[in-house]
Amino acid sequence: MNKLEVTVSKIDTLENLNIVQFDFSGINLSMMSLGLSNINVGNKVILSVNASHIAIAKDFEGEISLSNKLPCIIERLDKGELLSSLRLNIEDTIITSIITTNSVNRMNLKEKDKVLALIKASELSIQKVIS
Repeated sequence: MNKLEVTVSKIDTLENLNIVQFDFSGINLSMMSLGLSNINVGNKVILSVNASHIAIAKDFEGEISLSNKLPCIIERLDKGELLSSLRLNIEDTIITSIITTNSVNRMNLKEKDKVLALIKASELSIQKVIS
């Protein structure tokens, strides 16, 4: 499970739906949540996201509905027969993405490539409140 230490920067609430904004080293992240409790603007929290929920874009231009776009560098690429693991460096934080090896080959991904890690707002969750 990937972990990101972030600061809550904004919370929009309508009935029991919450859109929570976070600051991660100057990068804005969004999380969609139902039933948020004990979280306030200014809290530091640990967000988690599953490696298989992180998509990769290379040479991306244009708009996309995914809220979370993290510029990163592929530090390590382990190609398997069907799936590949990408170790990504984002502002000295390491996360892992698992995508198909067909996608790695089609995108001609290799170590040191600059890519975007894309995460849907519904795929982030608060694992722990730090302060």
